[in-house]
Amino acid sequence: MPNTADAVLVEDIHKSFDDVAALQGVSFSAKQGSILAILGPNGAGKTTVVKVLSTLLTPDRGRAYVAGHNVVTEAAKVRRAIMMTGQYAALDVTLSARENLELFGRLMGLTRKVAQARADELIEAFDLGEAGRRRVVTYSGGMRRRIDIACGLVVRPEVVFLDEPTTGLDPRSRQNVWSLVTGLKEQGITVLLTTQYLEEADILSDNIIVIDRGTVIASGTADELKARTGASYCEIVPLTPALVPKAIKALGDLVPASVLQELSPDADRFSIPAPKAGATLTESLRLLDAANVPIADIALRRPSLDDVFLSITGTHAGGIA
Repeated sequence: MPNTADAVLVEDIHKSFDDVAALQGVSFSAKQGSILAILGPNGAGKTTVVKVLSTLLTPDRGRAYVAGHNVVTEAAKVRRAIMMTGQYAALDVTLSARENLELFGRLMGLTRKVAQARADELIEAFDLGEAGRRRVVTYSGGMRRRIDIACGLVVRPEVVFLDEPTTGLDPRSRQNVWSLVTGLKEQGITVLLTTQYLEEADILSDNIIVIDRGTVIASGTADELKARTGASYCEIVPLTPALVPKAIKALGDLVPASVLQELSPDADRFSIPAPKAGATLTESLRLLDAANVPIADIALRRPSLDDVFLSITGTHAGGIA
């Protein structure tokens, strides 16, 4: 039996399509009321994982539990405990948002009166107001995504799967979806989020797993993964690209050979390790000033999740989503 603290538990899942191995021994877990981000390049196996956990695909080997139920032997119970939103809103665009909500409620077994009351609650909770009475065909992409998520909450799920929910949305709409995801966690709902937006995973997730070529190649919090990539670094931008060689000469031993080897001839900036953080920044400023090298910008930075992603996945892009 799975640990009751785990809303999702995956143990050594394998899945192949003909001679293509989409998942090769994937294992991970997600605690109740947490947000787990699943990252990976195109074709890494992210969507295949979600389809297995939502009972849309049967694994070849291994076990998986969602809300305490086995995804193979208790598929019906799993489906009653989950909500899944794909990359595109699954709505009847000829109906209004309110009518869609009522329809989903009736399909989930609610009485007409209860379905109508729940639709009113969600219209208010998702701040749709009068827009809730307009046909969905008139909605923007962001509004469609909001009502799509709302439809999945007509009957409160224990686990929500969001498969790249902000794909194609503008920055404002993406921010709105992020607020909705945070709201799910605040209600104690577990969220599994697949995304290619690293900022999204960084901001929202409690934990992250990185999948590549059908296997989990890294896991941990965003800070833990960043720590794997290295310490802080100091980025230096001389006033003009022509001053880059002079700046490097001024910094002397602070610039390791690896930076010189990787620097392109037309580079307008370069970065040096900052093992002493602020002290490295201060020393760099002193040396550049002493050598009369004007700078446009200098800053102490930590590795980003983008750096982590590139360092542990490389440039591989597989063939199965």
